[in-house]
Amino acid sequence: MMEINPFNQFIFNIFIISAFLLTMYTLNFYYLAYLAIRKKDNNAVKIIGTPSITIQLPLYNEKYVAQRLVDAVCALDYPKDKMKIMVLDDSDDDTTSLLHEQISKYHNMGFDIVHIRRGTRKGYKAGALKYAMTLIDTEYVAIFDADFIPQEWFLKKAMPYFAKSKIGLVQCKWGHVNENYSAMTQAQALSLDFHFLVEQKAKSNSKLYMNFNGTAGIWRVDCIEDAGGWHSGTLVEDLDLSYRAQMKGWKCVFVEDIVVDAELPVQMNAQKRQQFRWAKGAIQCAVKLLGDIIITRHIPVQTKFQAFVQLTRHIGYPLLLIQFLALPILLNANYNLHIIKFIPALTIATYLAMGPFAYLFVIYNIWGKNWKTKAKVLPFLLIYSAGMSVNNAVAVFDGIFGKKNEFLRTPKYGIVNSTDDWRDKAYNLPFTKTTLLEIFFGVYGIMSILISIFSKNPIFAPMIAIPTIGFFYVAYQSLSHSRFKRHKSDRSKSKSQRMAQNYYQLALIGMFAIIVFGAYMAYQGYKSDVYPLDMSRGYLDRISTGGSPSQMLQDLNAIKAQLPKSGNPVWIFPTDSTNFGRIQADLDSLTESVEAIQSTSKSSADYSTAMSDLHERAIQIRQNIMDATPYMYASFSNIVFSSFWIAAILGIFAVLKRKKDHLKAYDKLEDV
Repeated sequence: MMEINPFNQFIFNIFIISAFLLTMYTLNFYYLAYLAIRKKDNNAVKIIGTPSITIQLPLYNEKYVAQRLVDAVCALDYPKDKMKIMVLDDSDDDTTSLLHEQISKYHNMGFDIVHIRRGTRKGYKAGALKYAMTLIDTEYVAIFDADFIPQEWFLKKAMPYFAKSKIGLVQCKWGHVNENYSAMTQAQALSLDFHFLVEQKAKSNSKLYMNFNGTAGIWRVDCIEDAGGWHSGTLVEDLDLSYRAQMKGWKCVFVEDIVVDAELPVQMNAQKRQQFRWAKGAIQCAVKLLGDIIITRHIPVQTKFQAFVQLTRHIGYPLLLIQFLALPILLNANYNLHIIKFIPALTIATYLAMGPFAYLFVIYNIWGKNWKTKAKVLPFLLIYSAGMSVNNAVAVFDGIFGKKNEFLRTPKYGIVNSTDDWRDKAYNLPFTKTTLLEIFFGVYGIMSILISIFSKNPIFAPMIAIPTIGFFYVAYQSLSHSRFKRHKSDRSKSKSQRMAQNYYQLALIGMFAIIVFGAYMAYQGYKSDVYPLDMSRGYLDRISTGGSPSQMLQDLNAIKAQLPKSGNPVWIFPTDSTNFGRIQADLDSLTESVEAIQSTSKSSADYSTAMSDLHERAIQIRQNIMDATPYMYASFSNIVFSSFWIAAILGIFAVLKRKKDHLKAYDKLEDV
């Protein structure tokens, strides 16, 4: 029996474990979809009058959307004497001066509106909300982020859902004012709609825990206080508070029919920042809360399980990357990854059934007659989500092993129409070092597609291609959205600023050139070093399964010509079995044996015995070549080249950072 390489067996085990866990998370989403579709909204509604309410607007540097939000809140159809408005402004730019004049105007019109300036960003958004709670004397509090635009009827429609005394939170659905701005915003919108119309709806209509989404919701003040108030220990204070409230026995409800429009991030780097904060914050909450949830007796088992899944679901991103890295290694090692041997079509059929087709079924049941419009976005959502997995995987590891990050806001630009532009506005974010990883995974994906084809497993190429396209798309958008354009009034300011911009553009071109060169060298390296070994294994497969002596001799001559004459790819702790000099000697010996039986009668017992011996020896040589193949990727020359390649990209990053700091320093001088 052929001995299995321990390294390949380890990779296979990791691959299977990752696949199993991803399947479980996916099946749980479909279970929630079943609950959302089958279970009707059972939330009681009754007129409760017009209880007093405080509307809190936490803001930080939102000069493009802050005034729009204040206008929308002051237009709410609710008695002025029952409604207080707190603008929680921690800004350190001209957002504050813009709001001061606007708030004064509304105050003179009879609105109970105050402009609260803490003078510090301690605790960030959670800190601002915690501070504001000390100033509240109303029964309820509504919260809106800067990019939201509540309709005038919002309070009158939402307040009746507090019919029962144990309702602590009413969360409303997010709408999207700029959904059709780009393919990226369409993908974001569909992803958020899945969250609200599947996850939030299913949990609201059952005993499962749902979460506050940070905005477009109303809290009962007693609920916040009973749950322990706002905490700033995680990056998702909304998720933290809502879980603590439900552990105290409060009920959170989601209202599908009340939609509050909001602005989706239009810059890739802004969207990555938002996704990073959500993913890391969820892991932080898992570390903080899961232990208490599991040991609390009054919480049902199903609720505990679903809480575990929700708080840890972002682990799916590193699992996806593990599968992506492991698959080509296993294909190159000739592992059979088909669900049923010799039926590769079943593998792709199962993948489609578990993924795209199941999502289409969910879309059809949720959107009804309008399902086709959403279905058209699904292919891009799959690509986009896969591309974001690097960014979100980094966030997961940072949440587990890293320290608490600064709460970094998601920039908004007041983008509503498809003709609106954001590139010349403030708050634009540069790409980060995560973009390097996305490029690496993209290049690795191209090599993996080639491996799947050359290893005669083309059925896996489409599965590899989807995340590969996603990695390149996210990386490209991260780079192209990182243009440090000056405002029109700044273009004639300083020669040094124009030079900084030119350096930045040249650095981007240089980075692109280095990446292309690296991809080309990787292809050439595979073609010259690894592909000949793959071809040789194919010839040995044919020799080990039969054939005439003449055909065997042709195959052996081809193998000897393709394999290196000497050397050992295992340059640390080498073994004799992977020494190409010995492999060549074994091939010479095998050739002599084949030549010796050419004159033997095929019907004789000696011929059968000799052929069996040849087959076994061919299998052993094939195994030796297979053991050597992974080390061809990690040869000394490849490691040296990769080190120089990475050093060159890091050097360009250093140039970009210096020029970015130069531009930021200029911006600060302009603000003085």
